[in-house]
This record gives sequence, structure tokens and C-alpha cells, in this order.
Amino acid sequence: MNLASLSITTLRSMLTAGETTPREIVESIATAISAQNDQIGAYLSADLDRALVEAEASDLSKPLGGIPIALKDNINVLDQPCTCASRFLKDAYLSPYDATVSAKLKQAGAILYGRTNLDEFAMGSSTENSAIQLTRNPHDHDRIPGGSSGGSAAAVAAEMAVATLGSDTGGSVRQPASHCGVVGLKPSYGLVSRFGLVAFASSLDQIGPLTKTVEDAARLLQVIAGSDRRDSTCLDVEVPDYLAQLEGGLKGIKLGVPKEFFAVEGLQPAVREAIESALTKLESEGAELVEISLPSTSYAVATYYILATAEASSNLSRYDGVRYGNRVDNSEGVIEMYRQSRAQGLGPEVKRRIILGTYVLSSGYSAKYYLQAQKARTLIQQDYRKAFESVDAIVGPVSPSPARRIGQFADDPLQDYLADIYTISANLAGICGISVPCGQVEHEGSSLPVGLQILGSHLAENTILRVGRGWETIRDAE
Repeated sequence: MNLASLSITTLRSMLTAGETTPREIVESIATAISAQNDQIGAYLSADLDRALVEAEASDLSKPLGGIPIALKDNINVLDQPCTCASRFLKDAYLSPYDATVSAKLKQAGAILYGRTNLDEFAMGSSTENSAIQLTRNPHDHDRIPGGSSGGSAAAVAAEMAVATLGSDTGGSVRQPASHCGVVGLKPSYGLVSRFGLVAFASSLDQIGPLTKTVEDAARLLQVIAGSDRRDSTCLDVEVPDYLAQLEGGLKGIKLGVPKEFFAVEGLQPAVREAIESALTKLESEGAELVEISLPSTSYAVATYYILATAEASSNLSRYDGVRYGNRVDNSEGVIEMYRQSRAQGLGPEVKRRIILGTYVLSSGYSAKYYLQAQKARTLIQQDYRKAFESVDAIVGPVSPSPARRIGQFADDPLQDYLADIYTISANLAGICGISVPCGQVEHEGSSLPVGLQILGSHLAENTILRVGRGWETIRDAE
């Protein structure tokens, strides 16, 4: 048996019953990585020898005791590389500390063994922008896994990982989860500490789990959520029991269906049909469908790419060749050293976003673009606040289409930006969201996964987890 194919819940039961050991789980993952990673490219690195040592010392009384977890390679783990899939940090940086989520996972007994691929500095929707390697969709190796957490999603989908963590700035957990057919959860902004996450856009970034089941996502969220004095944006709130309400069922739940979501240009008929079929089944199990309006949806993409790139241009200024990472020695002076180090160390998508962000923040343009985008963000937040006055959760697609072919938009990055239409509003509004597998659809000659997105109000993770589990029950019964 490939133990990496099993859920955290199943493995924990087997461990406590003495039916397997942490060492056997790590060895199973190592076998799967050896057999598949050359084709899939999900992992950038994996220290399985150290994982075996840690497995022998596992405390099975802890919530995640003996469970190996892989992390996206922009989350710091003590004494492990953190490359952000960039030439700037590759072979040049070993983390001197644990991110808060890394420390919490270790405290819960998890074994942190692997680093998964991503779009460079998490900038992209396909994982094609990695400067180190290409990651392929396990369902069709000619297609993208989604991004930027494509390596994390592909590792779970290919049964090379039990579960992983990713980061979601505009859909970067939910979209690859949809494309790869796994569960991807974006927590509410401020619920999970960002300390130790390499910043892309600080007002949007959130760390979230990619798992095989909704219950596993709840288990990981239970561990990583909570206050952190090292992150001033992390909320000091009591973390509820996310497992307690999972089996609450769908009866009495009001689900909002935004009419704008189904009017988006480019929504593939197969995706529409899959989502509408899921909504019908949810209704048959007691959920109430309510048509709602999110009128600011059309502003979301432009708003996001102005704000995200503005924050990125500021956050990435630290990569200058002086303090750490790639450095090109140049006798012409420090300015030329900065220029050459960044030119050689950063990839084209990162440079594109830095340039755009610098432009919208520049004198004469910040009021025209950046301030207007902040106002649009407020409108988007107000839309969701109003919607959640009448519904418990909002449901719809994750992406307008299934996974596209690798290289399809190589000369047209704007098309990739537009594919984020359904996910980026949740980050702008700071609310929570989850992608749950919604079956397979036929698209361009391939059978590909599609995800159902469930959005909840700020700190309403219990609600979306309950709806997600309700959908899983319907799907698994078919």
C-alpha cells in the first residue's frame, strides 16, 4: 500500500492502532517521490534521511504525531532551504529560523521533510514561472497544475504527499487545488500568522493547507491558526474546534449564488455544468440556494493587480545583492551591483510585477491608480459584507476553465491574470474560502478536475468546512 495515498485522519487511526509506523509512512513517501517526481516536478528538495530520524522519535500522542507534511518553498523551516523557486535564493539561503506555522506543525508532532515548487516568489497562476523547474499536472502531464502553489497541489494529487501547505495571495491555494483535484483552504486574513512566509503582497497573503479531504484541512487549520505576537496583522482570537461542526449537514444552510459569477466571459460550458449540477445536489440535501449580486466583481482583477504589484515592488526591494542571496560583484559601483544582481537573480514575471508596482506607486500615478484601487477594494469588501447578511456561504466556480496546456499563454500573461477572477476577491475582502473537488470534466480531449469554491465571511471557517464536508458526503455517495 502507498501510505502517501491515505488521509491524515486514516493514518492517525492506523498509527494509534499500531497498524503502521511513522517510518513506514516516510518510506512510502520516499518511494513515491523517487518514482514520480522526475515526471511531475512537485518537489524542489526533500530531506528524507532527516525525516526518517524524526520519524523514529515521533510522539504519537500529539495531534499530528508521525505525519509528514511538505511546505511550499516560500515558508521558512529551520536549517532547510527556502528558495522561493528563484535564482536569487537558490543555493544561497538556508533558513535560520522556523516560520510560525512550521513551529506549530512541529509542536503538533508533524515531520517537515520537503519543499514544493511554486511560481517564483509566488507570482503566477501556473507554476510555469519557477526559475528552477517545471511542475506538471498529475492528471495530464501536458497541463499546468495551477499556481502559485502548484507543487504543493501536485504532490498531494500524485500521492507523493499526505498533505502540504501553500500560500494564497489571489487564489494560489484554491486554484491549483481545483486544477489538481484536491482540497485547498484559504483562511481568513489574520487567522494564520504570516511570520516566516516570504512576503509577496502583505495585505493579501495567507498560508493554507492542501489536503485529500475537508477533514484533513480542518485538522491542519486547527494546528496552524491562532495569534502570534511576531505578526502584527495576526488576530488575537480564540481558535474554535474546526472538527466539531463538520458533520452538521446542509439542512438550513443558505448558499448565495452570485449572478456575476456565471456571466463571466470565458466560463467553459463544462465547468458551468459541473458547478450547476453540484448546486442542484446541495439543494436536494437541504441547502437553500439564494441568488445574490456582487456588483464589484468586474473591478476585482484590475484592483488586485494594482495593489498586489504595488506591495510586491516594496517587499522585493530587500533582494538587492547586499544582505543575502545572489550577488554580482561589479567594480563600477554599488548601484550597478544592485542592478546586475537583480537583473540576473529575478525572473521575467517578477520583474514585470515590480515594474508595474513601481509605476502605480510613482509620483503622479499613485492617486490615479493605487488610491483608486484601494477605493475599489472597499467596494468589494462592502459587497461581501452585504451578501453575508442574507446567506451563510457563497458558492461558485474556482476557475473559468480546467487546467490549461503548458505554454498556452506564454506570450499573453494577461490571460492568466484574468483566470483569477473567481478567487482574488476573497483576498481583497479578507474572507475565507475553500476549493473542494467537484468531479472530472472533458476538456480538449482530457478528463480534468474541477473545483467547487465555497466562500465564507471573515472567521467563518467552520461554516465553509461544514458545507465542504456536506458536499464531499454527497459526492462520495454517488
